[in-house]
Amino acid sequence: MNYPLISEYIEAIRSAEDNFDKLSNLRPVLDGNGNPIMSSGNFAVVFKMKDIVTDRLFAVKCFIKNQEGRSERYAKIADELQYVSSPYILHVRYLEREFFVDSANCDEEEFPVLVMDWVDGQPLDAYLRQHLDDTYGLQMLAYSFCRMGAWLLSQPFAHGDLKPDNILVRDDGTLVLVDYDGMFVPSMKGETATETGSPDFRHPLRTEQSFNEHIDDFSIATIALSLKSIALDSQLYNKYAAPDRLLFSVVDYSDIGQSSAYQAIVRLSSDTDLSLLLSLFLLALSKNSLGSVSFRLMLLQEPVKPIIEMLRTDITYEERKNAVEDTYCAKYTEDRLKIIRCPLYMSEYIIKEGTKIIGDEAFKDCKSLTSINIPNSVTSIGEGAFSGCRSINSISIPDSVSIIRDLTFFFCRSLTSIKIPNSLTIIGNRAFDCCSSLTLISIPDNVITIGEGAFLRCISLNSIKIPNSVTSIGDYAFKYCESLNSIKIPNSVTNIGKKAFGNCNSLTSITIPSSVTSIGDYAFEGCVSLTTIVIPDSVTSIGNGAFAICESLISITIPNSVTLIIGDNAFAFCESLTSITIPDSVTSIGESAFRNCNSLTSITIPSSVTSIGDYAFEGCVSLTTIVIPNSVTSIGNGAFEGCTSLEKILIPKGTRSEMQWLLGYRCKDKLVVEI
Repeated sequence: MNYPLISEYIEAIRSAEDNFDKLSNLRPVLDGNGNPIMSSGNFAVVFKMKDIVTDRLFAVKCFIKNQEGRSERYAKIADELQYVSSPYILHVRYLEREFFVDSANCDEEEFPVLVMDWVDGQPLDAYLRQHLDDTYGLQMLAYSFCRMGAWLLSQPFAHGDLKPDNILVRDDGTLVLVDYDGMFVPSMKGETATETGSPDFRHPLRTEQSFNEHIDDFSIATIALSLKSIALDSQLYNKYAAPDRLLFSVVDYSDIGQSSAYQAIVRLSSDTDLSLLLSLFLLALSKNSLGSVSFRLMLLQEPVKPIIEMLRTDITYEERKNAVEDTYCAKYTEDRLKIIRCPLYMSEYIIKEGTKIIGDEAFKDCKSLTSINIPNSVTSIGEGAFSGCRSINSISIPDSVSIIRDLTFFFCRSLTSIKIPNSLTIIGNRAFDCCSSLTLISIPDNVITIGEGAFLRCISLNSIKIPNSVTSIGDYAFKYCESLNSIKIPNSVTNIGKKAFGNCNSLTSITIPSSVTSIGDYAFEGCVSLTTIVIPDSVTSIGNGAFAICESLISITIPNSVTLIIGDNAFAFCESLTSITIPDSVTSIGESAFRNCNSLTSITIPSSVTSIGDYAFEGCVSLTTIVIPNSVTSIGNGAFEGCTSLEKILIPKGTRSEMQWLLGYRCKDKLVVEI
């Protein structure tokens, strides 16, 4: 049996009330661009839906590939789970001929769907990456997983493909299992598995014949051990983890004694809980089951939340009123724990030992300051603390500091080098804005956030290493870094912010990892030296003007995961662009998407596209022919205006006469419009 394309599902879901049978009360939930919220995998695409009667949210799974015996399996799974009351499991409904889809790919018109409650949360691996600096958070994650693992071990069924990607962490920190395609339930006893799980999380001897309530046992053991180990030493994640993998790979299981990850974990075995989990892991590896031990062994002691002393960097009226001065007239709080203000005339200064806080704007506009000594006692540096210190050329931040706050070094235009400690987790908004002499910077492995405009207008910055701990690159983060010639974005990053690399004139290449799901508005606008770029399959949206004015960009491949070229100049003024491949997943070409792409000679619009926006191809003077598929129902104003070399446009039968006029308007006199 063939199944519809993702683009065909998207089109059908927009009119859910007409295309669903029993689910006609459901409507798609739309994102900020008016597109259905969705995610896709190897076998299916999942839409976020809302019941207009009850306001409940559901996940509707639509299949794109055939799986033998799917309907029979899900009937058994649904029957088993309806009697299970647990926060770890979602009830499912499998509806065989539920969804009407007009597909050119199939003879059938009605297709099955799987329905379950929608869960707001994120995959365990993404949650883990975002909390690598949070020891208590990591301990709680390991604790929560072990409780879920203990529950699974006590059940007569098994998930079948237990891995971080199939475990969601809710907003409140609780866990829930998703994707039940490989599940075993008692009524399947004697059957063979349709899948054997992910290699890095399944037992190395698992086969299709190994299909019983114990197929999760090894997965539980290896994930639990990995999470507990990372909680004790988060650097293990940076050293051994990879996309879709924690600490162990299938290679490690073949000879566990020689595994460097295993050896690193053994060194932590003085911890009682880890030692227990290590024993369970070795037992599961040798026996391919934990059936001989009590599930209660997985129940770890709940971590105690630490009491954190919050050190305020702002300066109160009382602190100013009762301030004391040192011999250099620098002002401190009465307890001498916070420096409030340094005199503007100082050329060099040593902060008193024992000082814990550099207050907000404490050294602001100290234009003569060339040297500053920050003692190890300092744990917090306030917002704008050194902003406007235009003469300072180097600075060393002690290991006790974890955050560089907003505007900390704004307009330190002589700053050429800075030592950032490994303890740092956050680089705040505009932290190094206008540090025009800064040539290189090394971001330590614990940093998870690079704030908005963090390195904005660092025009001399030519090299930067972004570690695997970083999960987001803020808006304007590297905008106007004119000397930056190459950059590698790590696999931990999921989002590239608005104008993040805008006007990086020297940037010739960039690697976008498969972890990235969205490219923000104008992210690479004005990168005039960028010649080629590969967008990974993980990306579902390309922001407005994302690659506008990339004058040297010759070619670009858009993956099948992208459903919309958003317009507002997405590739406008890419004057060297000669070809572009638009995948079958794209449903809309937005406004001015390819405006003034002077070298673009041809383009194939797939049959998935339903609309072409205003001025989409305006000024494409080298474009000679274009075929518009039957799927297109709307062509915007001036879509092909100024395409002076355009000799032929093929438009679908039945198109309104107004569209013919629109296409031919102001194009070459000899333009032939064929219907």
